Amino acid sequence: MNLEEIRTKIDTVDQELLDLFETRLALSRQVAEYKRNNSLPVYDAVREQEKLGRIQAMCKSPGDSPYAADLFAHIMGLSRKLQYGVLGEKTQDSGLFLWGGFQLPGRGEALRCAYEHGLSGDLNALYTAIMLAYHEDPFSLACEKRGDAGASLNSVALHDISLIRSMLRERASGSMEFIHPKPEEGCLSEGVRNGIESLAESLLHGSTDEEALKSLSEFYLRFGAGIPGMHRAFRLSEDGKTGDCLVPIQAFPRTCFDDLVGLQSQKERLMENTDAFLSGKKANNVLLYGDAGTGKSTCIKALANEYYDRGLRVIEVYRHQYRLLPPLIEGLRRRNYHFVLYLDDLSFEEFETEYKYLKAVIEGGLSERPGNVLIYATSNRRHLIRESFKDRQERDEDLHSNDTVQEKLSLSGRFGISIYFGRPDKKEYNEIVKRLAGSEELSLSEELLLAEANKWELTHGGRSGRAARQFVDYLSGIHD
Repeated sequence: MNLEEIRTKIDTVDQELLDLFETRLALSRQVAEYKRNNSLPVYDAVREQEKLGRIQAMCKSPGDSPYAADLFAHIMGLSRKLQYGVLGEKTQDSGLFLWGGFQLPGRGEALRCAYEHGLSGDLNALYTAIMLAYHEDPFSLACEKRGDAGASLNSVALHDISLIRSMLRERASGSMEFIHPKPEEGCLSEGVRNGIESLAESLLHGSTDEEALKSLSEFYLRFGAGIPGMHRAFRLSEDGKTGDCLVPIQAFPRTCFDDLVGLQSQKERLMENTDAFLSGKKANNVLLYGDAGTGKSTCIKALANEYYDRGLRVIEVYRHQYRLLPPLIEGLRRRNYHFVLYLDDLSFEEFETEYKYLKAVIEGGLSERPGNVLIYATSNRRHLIRESFKDRQERDEDLHSNDTVQEKLSLSGRFGISIYFGRPDKKEYNEIVKRLAGSEELSLSEELLLAEANKWELTHGGRSGRAARQFVDYLSGIHD
């Protein structure tokens, strides 16, 4: 194909793109009318970042994803300008390079945003700090990794910070101070809340633009940029048409390892591997297996809480989403966090073939696994693929029976560390019950408590941490 033929094809593609772009603008006008009727702001930074994440995940070639993100960021910026025009509002993103489209909201929107995040302070400044915290752009991502984005990006960011601070000063009389009644009920951890409140204070009252920019750079270095920086645990949200993105788990349990009675050797092995991982040393994928209700999943939750401040993030991936692992892992490779991909209840029936796909993802494909990603899985089975006596009969007729056996054992072999969780003995079970009852301040004698606990486990699947928890919850309900 010569150059003219290639250019002719490009012209055809450009016409198709133009037709689609005009269709998109028409839809943007409908969005503007909806926002007018429902008093919604034009700019939603969180949604736009989720959208860009989905766009990057949809790219068939990982190398094209940054260009796709740039293209759609520009398209969304043009859509915002169109919506401002439809609504008759003055566009406040004029002159902004990194944070184009930013606008200060009405009081109601600013109040809602501060309340949901558990924040106190000047509403406009808090809203601005939240938008900047969630924004992923060349400056924020560079600061996340190095702390200093370099002279060129710093110059651009300083220009934008100066304009944004001018907006805050112009709207100072229309803002108000807000004191959150219960900040711990917001969706952010205490450390992130304090960081955003401090950033808001610097944006509003910092003596110079340079000082405000320094506060922003330090925020990104400490907490990171975008959704991964703000939360400790996520799940994948799947949309068959638009791709996939990380969705924060808002009500994440505050479990810690001290809450787990016993399991000392299991906790030590898991923490030892995770410490090495976060220190940049060699670490292994981990399989936690054993009896149901013995603390496997609770250990993963404890990890997310114990190591959050050291940059650990946990992403829960469901079985039907295993096909999404390669683009997910590729996207995580470039971030300045350490990620544990959590596969709960990992096991397969003999007719299920997803395990073959998962084998290559864990270890064995052409792409090298990033140093900042590990897979931790839980299962009630040591051997993850179900076998039956029928399989043994079939292997007697199999000319290569050893190959068949190895094929079914190879998935569990991809986990460098396997940790067994067994049922507690009677003494350990009683200790778990006493600890849980103490935390609930139940007023039963120890003798009666343990007698009832032993009756409970006989009719609820035997001794386990889960059975103890259910028993204490039952007592709390009937004694309240």
